[in-house]
Amino acid sequence: MKGKYLLGGFIMALLGATIALFAYTKLVEKPSVIISKDTSGIEVQNAKAILTSLQTQEGQIDFTYAAEQTVHAVVHVHTKSMMTSQSDNPIIEFFGGDRYSNKPREVSGYGSGVIISSDGYIITNNHVVEDAESVDVVLNDKRNFTAKVIGRDPGSDIALLKIKADNLPFIKYGDSDQLRLGEWVLAVGNPFNLTSTVTAGIVSAKGRSLNLNEGDYRIESFIQTDAALNMGNSGGALVNTKGLLVGITSAIISPSGAYAGNSFAIPVSIVKKVVDDLKQYGEVQRALIGVNIKDVDSDVAEKQNLSSVEGILVTHIVEDGSAAGAGMKENDVIIKFDGQPVNTVSELQEKVGKHRPGDKTSVTYLRNGKETTIPIVLKNAAGDTKVVTASTTGDIVFGARLESLSSAEKRTFNIDYGVKVTSLNDGKFRDIGMPKGYIILSVNGKKVKNPVEVKQYSNNESTLKSIGGIQPDGSVLNYQFGN
Repeated sequence: MKGKYLLGGFIMALLGATIALFAYTKLVEKPSVIISKDTSGIEVQNAKAILTSLQTQEGQIDFTYAAEQTVHAVVHVHTKSMMTSQSDNPIIEFFGGDRYSNKPREVSGYGSGVIISSDGYIITNNHVVEDAESVDVVLNDKRNFTAKVIGRDPGSDIALLKIKADNLPFIKYGDSDQLRLGEWVLAVGNPFNLTSTVTAGIVSAKGRSLNLNEGDYRIESFIQTDAALNMGNSGGALVNTKGLLVGITSAIISPSGAYAGNSFAIPVSIVKKVVDDLKQYGEVQRALIGVNIKDVDSDVAEKQNLSSVEGILVTHIVEDGSAAGAGMKENDVIIKFDGQPVNTVSELQEKVGKHRPGDKTSVTYLRNGKETTIPIVLKNAAGDTKVVTASTTGDIVFGARLESLSSAEKRTFNIDYGVKVTSLNDGKFRDIGMPKGYIILSVNGKKVKNPVEVKQYSNNESTLKSIGGIQPDGSVLNYQFGN
């Protein structure tokens, strides 16, 4: 009898185990099948996270891949320049001297640069090298080179350097036009003299205008990111996750001068065109529509009876410019350029900035509610389609090479106009002993703001009665000539 109970217990235990195993295989072993078919938001998010991690392993969106591809092609740029500081010395005045002593002193600066070719061409910001007497480049492998400044463009804040070296690592151009809001990017540079620093962020906005660049024909259409930038990052690389160059890091907005959450880069669509021009001509071949413009706001939209607040209002037509020849008028509202929609001044500037004088394109505008598309041939500032060089832009006057003043120079001398003599060849200015670095404030009694006005106010170099200006040491020196 006892054996029967034992056998029955064994059978019951076996049956219980079988039932438990069956339940486990149905309820525990196969949750992945249930989740894979679940369309709830939580499980879909988890599935996306798994997919992202797999893509990362394959190198498609891996930060380490982009960093490894770019860090060795970003260099440290060191500059030296002579600055004039003014000190108040009453003791010198007591003995009959000038109370305000102007002593030139050497100032060192630093920034970043991006190698774009194996033979040593390097992009940096204009503001990194604009006042430099000498420029040195330190590679990531610690080799040091003296760099030649091939050309500078204050309007876009781009400068091109060249070092004598071969087989250098370099970064290939990407396509900034294809960047999307929220896309990951990396900033590579040398903040605070810390070499080979990589920070990551997303594209926060595109087409930002900050009114930072200089010149009458400045171009601003910054890429805004939240990648951390600090002093020394200027001229560094903004790259996508494939390690392709999409911008040149240039500026931050900060109440303290340190990174505060917003950084800005010049899109490579502008950079590439400027660099190609500097490399080929030494000057930017800047194409112009021949209009003054401003963004459409709600007041403009109401006055112009626009159905929406968008486009760019034409406020002035330049005589003999491209727009005048194509029949455009004041108060036309530009909505497309080259077949592409444009909604802000910065967007239009970016698209026009890709072209050279002589290029044929199209402009679409609204007038009295009617949309019109016209063909247009872009011209340069002189009103023609010729190749622009230093001599044709008015930068060479009386044998001297002239440049507009930088913001730093204006602050140093407490002036808001003038042009600087950067080099002297045979001509009137050398003959009268004008020194390199002299700042011309007036010609024949008229204030000058750019090199073209020096030529204009001297009647195309035919009349010169007086020149007023500041010497490199900060002292005032005026030149007077007979009639």
